[in-house]
Amino acid sequence: MKIAVIGASGNAGSRITAELARRGHSVTAIARHPEKMAQQANVTPTRGDVMDQAGLARLLAGHDAAISSVHFLASDPVKLIAAARESKVGRYLVVGGAGSLEVAPGVRLVTTPGFPVAYKAEAEKGAAFLDLLRAEKELNWTFLSPSALFTAGERTGKFRLGTDQLLTAADGKSSISFEDFAVALADEIERPAHIRQRFTVGY
Repeated sequence: MKIAVIGASGNAGSRITAELARRGHSVTAIARHPEKMAQQANVTPTRGDVMDQAGLARLLAGHDAAISSVHFLASDPVKLIAAARESKVGRYLVVGGAGSLEVAPGVRLVTTPGFPVAYKAEAEKGAAFLDLLRAEKELNWTFLSPSALFTAGERTGKFRLGTDQLLTAADGKSSISFEDFAVALADEIERPAHIRQRFTVGY
């Protein structure tokens, strides 16, 4: 497949790009500074600006799928959604956050007392992004939320999937590596199971 990754040089975006490339997909790796990206087979580094709606739409056109892997506070979900819609891309997938996941019925993680203040604004904007997608009538979207601790780690290929509830392991921890998140996202692209839905991945 021909897949565009917006934010391909970031922590999650770079792992997603690598995972898709190793599976043989043709990846358009969109970043502000594509010249800084290491050369990889099946990857075409491409300059793009997340705030340039028209330019982004042109870059996404002709792709089977587009993945948005950008910080919520450094982008505008309205422009991103509009660019995806205008591009007529087959699928639009978003690297979400854990803040919008529920810890109890109707209770999002971001609203709980112990949620880190430093991440609150980012998480709230991510939740707003999800709400916009859920109101979207045209796009074929999917929103994948990581578990609470989202860090560099191993590619094990062993994880659990959920829907709107925060996943926690037997030891009470909620975590997923960038590498295994990329596996889950690539799996979803190859075998669609969450069309116009949010899902989550964790150990």
